[in-house]
Amino acid sequence: MIRFLVIIVSVLLFYMEPIFGLFSPIELNGDFYVLVPRFLIMYLIFVSIYYDRKRAMLYALFFGLLYDVFFIDIIGLYSFIYPLMCLVASYVVKFVHQHLIVATILTLILVAVVESLLFLFYTFIGIKTMSFTNFYQYNLIPTMIANLVFLLMFGWAFKYILLNRFNQKALLLQK
Repeated sequence: MIRFLVIIVSVLLFYMEPIFGLFSPIELNGDFYVLVPRFLIMYLIFVSIYYDRKRAMLYALFFGLLYDVFFIDIIGLYSFIYPLMCLVASYVVKFVHQHLIVATILTLILVAVVESLLFLFYTFIGIKTMSFTNFYQYNLIPTMIANLVFLLMFGWAFKYILLNRFNQKALLLQK
């Protein structure tokens, strides 16, 4: 069962994102703040850091394609961005320590890159018509705060699950 734990967590996070997306936007003092949950890409970045880059990219491609088909109807956007972020995370970790704080900061930076790339793409094709300042204030900052809270609650659990699975995989290869 532990063999399938990585993919089971991915599937659960894939289904949790739209559920938590129902709580957005939040109105505070007459302003609406959009919180976009990015649980799956954060987990996939952790998979690429602590477990296996190839599997992370494969899962990212699969779930990115599912995300494209079920949620946005533009095939290829998430299925390109998700594996790219996993690839970037795995290359950056080669040059820095794999400490949980470093992984958390790197994950938050890459989530900000994902959100910015999506904003630029949607602005380019005419779906979004807001300024970057409004995007930064009402979308990016609240999204980053919400995802930081999620990472602070579950980042250590992700690391624990993935390192245990990695160690189990190494033991099986030694036999």
